[in-house]
Amino acid sequence: MGDVSQPADYVCQHVRTRWVSRTMSERFFDVVHRQRACRQYLDQPVADALLDRVLSAATQAPSGENGQPWEFIVIREPQARAKIGELMLRAWSSGARQWSEQRLAPALLDDVDAGMHGGIAGAPVLIAACVDLDRATESTIGSSMFPAIQNLLLAATALGLGSALTTIATSFHEPLGALLALPDSVRVVAIIPIGWPARALGPPRRDPASAHTHRETYGGSW
Repeated sequence: MGDVSQPADYVCQHVRTRWVSRTMSERFFDVVHRQRACRQYLDQPVADALLDRVLSAATQAPSGENGQPWEFIVIREPQARAKIGELMLRAWSSGARQWSEQRLAPALLDDVDAGMHGGIAGAPVLIAACVDLDRATESTIGSSMFPAIQNLLLAATALGLGSALTTIATSFHEPLGALLALPDSVRVVAIIPIGWPARALGPPRRDPASAHTHRETYGGSW
């Protein structure tokens, strides 16, 4: 009847590969649907090995003309983190909170407020995501930097770490530049806290995709 072990082995391997692939896909979508902002952190260190994985994921993102204009500054020193926290609070207290009062739900406003009053600066690590304008243009900053930042946020979530995308301190370009010893061509785009969440984080509240997806033309039901 001949040797039937090879076809049988092939079928088993094919089924196993499809199962592994489906499992990996499910894990990816699980991370995507769990990723959310964390603004309160435990006083526990984050190992460099974990940060290496997070930053490696960030640098796999696409960028305009493949310029890869990102520079990431990992900030652990307490005084530097505190100074960045002071800049955030200054911006929050100088009109940002008043603006947000009319736009955010009370629970979210309280969470952001706690973050501005030390929660974010209390993370064991702050990552300053910077753009080097020698490798980008003003028009490609967003398209080059925010895909990398999103990769970073997703990787942190996959590792069980909390994170958040914050830009409120970036208006203080000169103080941040002096604090981080930035060359003239480098600008801070976002400050991202990284650490172990102080409490369990539920899924983010998002509208279903169908609420903002249109078929063929705007208004076409999906």
